[in-house]
Amino acid sequence: MSPHATGRRAVRRSVAAVVPLAVLTALTAADPASAHPRPGEARVIATATLGDIPLGTFSNALLPGTVAEDRGVDLGGIGSDIHPAGREGEYWTVTDRGPNGQIKVDGTKRRTFPVPGFDPAIVRIKVSGDTVRVLRSIPLTTSSGKPVTGLPNQAERDEAPYSHDARTPLPFDPNGLDTEGVVPAAGGGFWLVDEYGPSLVHVSARGRVLTRYVPEGLDLTGADYPVVEALPGVLLHRKVNRGFEGLAQLPGGDLVLAVQSPLSLPDKDAGEASRTVRLLRFSPKKKAVTAEYAYRFDPVAVVDPSEDDTSELKISSVVAAGGDRLLVEERTDKAARLHLVRLDRGADILGDRWDDGATSPSLEQLADPAAAGVPVLSKRLVVDLGTVAGVPGKIEGVALVNRDTLALINDNDFGMTDGAGAFDARGRLVDSGIETKVTYVRLPRGL
Repeated sequence: MSPHATGRRAVRRSVAAVVPLAVLTALTAADPASAHPRPGEARVIATATLGDIPLGTFSNALLPGTVAEDRGVDLGGIGSDIHPAGREGEYWTVTDRGPNGQIKVDGTKRRTFPVPGFDPAIVRIKVSGDTVRVLRSIPLTTSSGKPVTGLPNQAERDEAPYSHDARTPLPFDPNGLDTEGVVPAAGGGFWLVDEYGPSLVHVSARGRVLTRYVPEGLDLTGADYPVVEALPGVLLHRKVNRGFEGLAQLPGGDLVLAVQSPLSLPDKDAGEASRTVRLLRFSPKKKAVTAEYAYRFDPVAVVDPSEDDTSELKISSVVAAGGDRLLVEERTDKAARLHLVRLDRGADILGDRWDDGATSPSLEQLADPAAAGVPVLSKRLVVDLGTVAGVPGKIEGVALVNRDTLALINDNDFGMTDGAGAFDARGRLVDSGIETKVTYVRLPRGL
């Protein structure tokens, strides 16, 4: 959706504006029911796959010499988000921090970065038939034009980075970003969200970081770009590797940032057991957070009947749906559900006692926040993607094509898996075989 589009008119653009007409025509002719599902039934109407692009070739074409050895890894991870780019079948996507995994050494899990020179990038793609093609890529760079990298920022706060075999420590990088959301910025450039800070990042049309907005008290030093502490300090309690994951742009220009998981407040155990997560509203004009909302996950067994661990619940995407309405994706790695919510003014908790880390019990500890007087956002289930045949796992990007059609993209983790078997004896990737796919889903009713 264009950042200048407003309200329902933006939501009701025709499918032909984004999905190639030939694709939908062929599908309808072959299976009319796929384009017009039965009442109450959502259905996949098209799927396209990204081909193999060696990661070293991709990265070095953007910033020569960035990747000395890609260990057989192909471009992936662009499924962190998806946003319509204004032309038929074209979307903006963004990579995350790059190939990474976990290996146990002496009983302790270590975070591995097998291609530490990888630089996160904004990638424009085009869906043509059953193929996803890369049209343009924009590397993320610092003020002096250096790659930001995807390496963690701060010792103690972030996981320590290691080589592909988890044996050699790698340096922390205060410039590093784990990007997870993208929307175009007014006047050019982009807004991104990041998991490390967590942070909101404003970049130029060429990918140069203009400003990184972080929580008050983060004290990130040594970055080669402006860092502004403009977000609530309570976000310092974000779970490791679970910072901001979703980003949406409302018709008036405000941004909505979604924390992926409940905060570890007052401690990790409370966060792991909680089903209450936070959304923030940020004004680019004021350069400030203007509202905060409490969002309540469904029980994990409702989202994913095969899962019993509440900590596996995540928000991976938020999508503007006209006015102050949002689609919010609740997911595990195997299942996902989309809910429609409205950001009511009366639900704002910004500056309340829930933003004070000393409040006891914390927002995250409340078994029933609404009963405790917290104005939890109301929601309506739109679609349970876990019941729709043909939808891949780990959907992290959702775009609204029109009022009853979605474009989904999955994060294939660059074909990586966890464990010592992720690489062979020569240090080459043992690929998982999971591909990056764009999947179109027709909803049973319009939004």
